[in-house]
Amino acid sequence: MQIKNTAAIVSGGASGMGAATVQLLTRLGAKVAIFDKNMSQAEQVAHETGGLALECDVTDEKSIISAQGIAKICINCAGIVMAKRLVGKDGPLPLADFEKIISINLTGTFNLMRFAASHMSAGEPDTFGNRGVIINTASVAAFEGQIGQVAYSASKGGIVAMTLPAARELARFGIRVMAVAPGLVDTPMFAALPPDARAKLAETVPFPGRLADPAEFAKLVQHIIENDMLNGSVIRLDGALRMS
Repeated sequence: MQIKNTAAIVSGGASGMGAATVQLLTRLGAKVAIFDKNMSQAEQVAHETGGLALECDVTDEKSIISAQGIAKICINCAGIVMAKRLVGKDGPLPLADFEKIISINLTGTFNLMRFAASHMSAGEPDTFGNRGVIINTASVAAFEGQIGQVAYSASKGGIVAMTLPAARELARFGIRVMAVAPGLVDTPMFAALPPDARAKLAETVPFPGRLADPAEFAKLVQHIIENDMLNGSVIRLDGALRMS
């Protein structure tokens, strides 16, 4: 599917991999709507790229309905990270903490995906029958979650599990569904770490021995959009990293 002059939505587009995706898609000629709760950052990205910043909480149905427009590309990058043990010093992991990360990472992804797919299904297909593509963000933690990642791994594992059945269901409309499972990416979360801690994390990546650049995530998104045979799969973007 072509990117130029195509409408796109990027949730979590105000920072990290989402912002890098907005930057690349706009350079390629897409018309991008940035869905984010952080409007100051979203508006800054919109100013830099010529995109459109829209306040949106992916866990809120009304928020999505008010922001949703007709788009043929939907990239779900909105999400949070939480590291808490199932049983910690203060007892069991609070259910509210588990529910929060599931609500944002998994339910939020599903919430935007269902509305985007509904709009896409009513659109006109291109000459190859494409009506749209949805790309969700999973994580290597879906496969090799570490200690303290029970909730986070569950949320990302759910995204992996949705990929194939969603692709099979939406195939009749000409809508593809893919997921990307990044490893260690140099996002604002890692920027706060001391240099030695960042270096130790980078050493765990077999090759290249560094954190991934958000722009590399965006490049993979571009390839998925443009390659019509990529459908129903999860692609790891991790430099052969396998979390211990």
